[in-house]
Amino acid sequence: MTVMPAPHIRPARSEDEEPLRRIDLETWSHLHAVSPPPGPDDPFFHDTCGPDAHLVAELDGAVVGYVRLGFPTPLASNTHVRQIRGLAVADAARGHGVGRALVRAAVEEARQGGFRRITLRVLGHNTAARKLYESEGFVVEGVQPEEFHLDGRYVDDVMMGQMLTGPAGAALTT
Repeated sequence: MTVMPAPHIRPARSEDEEPLRRIDLETWSHLHAVSPPPGPDDPFFHDTCGPDAHLVAELDGAVVGYVRLGFPTPLASNTHVRQIRGLAVADAARGHGVGRALVRAAVEEARQGGFRRITLRVLGHNTAARKLYESEGFVVEGVQPEEFHLDGRYVDDVMMGQMLTGPAGAALTT
């Protein structure tokens, strides 16, 4: 049996756009997305969501996944909270710890950046993602029942989060 190396996580660069766009096209489904599928020529990076908003995972030098980070709202009163706004792993790289490494890197980046909390939203029927997030310290903070109608069924929107600092800004360790 061949042992796969641990994924290498790094900040995204502009030249990652094409492999990240391909991953989005390959992995899109209503299991984890409410937006329409990306078009074959749609850009991956946008004015409001460029390389600086992404961490990428590499295996053997190939880009195999990403986590997109941002803020839950545009309000100045909410800038102490970081949000995971997307996570995708190429089909061929699943089961090799890529998603877990990306989540851990996002939490660590938020912690190092001085954020108090990190949050995310996940569709209720995405059991694998919910289990991953829970195993990495995220807890369910709210559920919007039947918030979306996808593929002919109603789906809950689950809000999850974790504190990164304790009282008076003391860092929490996990």
